[in-house]
Amino acid sequence: MTPAPRSYGVYRPVLPVTSPRHPDRMVYTGDADGRCEIFTWDRSTDTGRQLTDRPHGTLLCAIDEDEAVWWFDEDRGGSGGWRTQDFHSGPDRPALAGVPHGRPAGLALAAGGLVAVGIRSHEGLGIHLGRRGGIATSVLHTTDSGALCDLAPDGELLAVSGPAYSARAVTLLSPDGTIVAVLSGTGERTWALGFAPPLASLPGSASLPGLAPSPGATSPPGPMPVPDPGPMPGRPLLLVMRERAGRYHLGTWAPGRGVELLPWCSFDTETTARWYPGPGTARVLLRQDRHGRSRLFTADLQRRELTPVPTPQGSILDAAPAADGDVHFIWTDAVNVPRALSSSGASLPGQSRWRLPRFGHRQDLWTPGPDGPLHTLVTTPADRPAPHPLVLLVHGGPADHDRDAYDPQVQALVGSGYAVARVNYRGSTGYGPHWRSAYSEGVGHTQVADLVRARAELLDRGIGREGAVGLYGTSWGGYLTLLAMGTRPDLWNAGVAVKPLADCVTAFRHSTPALQALDTALFGGTPDEVPEAYAHASPSSYAAAIRSPLLVVAARRDAKCPPEQVEAYLAVLRAGGVAHELMWLDSGHDGYDGADHLAVIRKSLRFLGRGLPPAPVRAEPSPHPERR
Repeated sequence: MTPAPRSYGVYRPVLPVTSPRHPDRMVYTGDADGRCEIFTWDRSTDTGRQLTDRPHGTLLCAIDEDEAVWWFDEDRGGSGGWRTQDFHSGPDRPALAGVPHGRPAGLALAAGGLVAVGIRSHEGLGIHLGRRGGIATSVLHTTDSGALCDLAPDGELLAVSGPAYSARAVTLLSPDGTIVAVLSGTGERTWALGFAPPLASLPGSASLPGLAPSPGATSPPGPMPVPDPGPMPGRPLLLVMRERAGRYHLGTWAPGRGVELLPWCSFDTETTARWYPGPGTARVLLRQDRHGRSRLFTADLQRRELTPVPTPQGSILDAAPAADGDVHFIWTDAVNVPRALSSSGASLPGQSRWRLPRFGHRQDLWTPGPDGPLHTLVTTPADRPAPHPLVLLVHGGPADHDRDAYDPQVQALVGSGYAVARVNYRGSTGYGPHWRSAYSEGVGHTQVADLVRARAELLDRGIGREGAVGLYGTSWGGYLTLLAMGTRPDLWNAGVAVKPLADCVTAFRHSTPALQALDTALFGGTPDEVPEAYAHASPSSYAAAIRSPLLVVAARRDAKCPPEQVEAYLAVLRAGGVAHELMWLDSGHDGYDGADHLAVIRKSLRFLGRGLPPAPVRAEPSPHPERR
């Protein structure tokens, strides 16, 4: 029997990965009948093929210098191993023998088929080193939270990232597992961003960070320190980002030198970076998230110059420099589906085929608050009169933020007659270190206070309608939805929590080491050490107070928000006689099959339609032009 054609597709905002030797050859994650699968594409011949075809989709891929394509073969619970396949044809095979199955925790490819693999299992994090198709050796096994960051080009050094705030923010290891250096983040949060390409052919290497500038180079004001010999040709150079004095500073680390920051290259909000590929490069591409939008820069470490990379206004979800010097990036805004673009205008694969109708007006609101102005991105229907039924669509994280970016949930809600508000509450990224670390009213409660503050502003401005205000959140956003529904039950008329953190103690007991480390830092200890902090922040402590309709969507194979803690929360709801609806998915936290996402959106719209009925469509179209 021929299956019915699908009326939807999936698009993951992931850039294609280019071949180190042939920039026209790329691998990428694309749509295959509503699932994420791995594809190849050769721009020079405009030919491609689908590599993977698995029932529940495939997401992760890479390509090495020999043009072997790597992809992660995982089961429905997210556990598996890497496989390889020739770019042009042939069967797939295990990539590296001797590596246990687990969850992916980093992949780094070097010359000659050398590879480092990070795998996380219930026993902890393992880092393994070997050559493609060969047998791996174990470099590191630890129960600490972390992931593989990168492998030096010569294979003589590995960088392992821990929590940026921890005493082991970055660990540098030799191939035999010997610890070469440890970079602490306890005083100044520190991130590793990858090793530089080989320096052997780099002209004027004396102008790299910490060395004397080349003639004619622009130097920052003030006296320059006397340089020492510095990195020699072939010595690895690691790019780092460090938070200091309320700013994010780009810097480098090299053996015997430690971390050296670049005083001319710092930013007031979160910024990440990566090296331009190719031997001898001294250029870095930086992406800054700022106030819900993005900016790109190129930093020339020899000339000490920072140059903006022109991009349209909106959000850059990812950006990468290509081997030919081009810059590839994924751009979007609130009413345009993410698109893979290049600064040169060259075509890229994996584009969305969907051409969506325009569905609303956009505006930014800034509401005064105790730690500074609160930013809310608002989208309203173009075809219905205000005030509207209002949905606060709460982002996850907590270290994340809502962007001026397309979201299918926003389109579905606005197209159904709802005004949608996306609040970048305290704790969000994109607004600087002070905003991200502001938890003055306690974990969760600080964020709920900001949701309440945004709600009042939206009603005062006539955007939302009293008596028709709902919450909708996923993951950490689902957590805040449940917490707000329980702590301020008088303010909300419906709530949808998708794959939420629902019972903090039970979640900790069944969670991954990385999330346990996050909770320990966030709450100031484990549940045994600070039980009152977990109880104060846990939605289950307030679940019995909920009085409005509630929909809970949970996943049976969710490792981040485990089903056991959802069950604990549901038991409190049942014991308190709280009416609710429940939807279980047979998937993990991040599903690769669009059918699950579509089912959740459909059920959520039906549920909200009963609790927050929208206004009828007016007969005449809006005379106001859409904001661009």
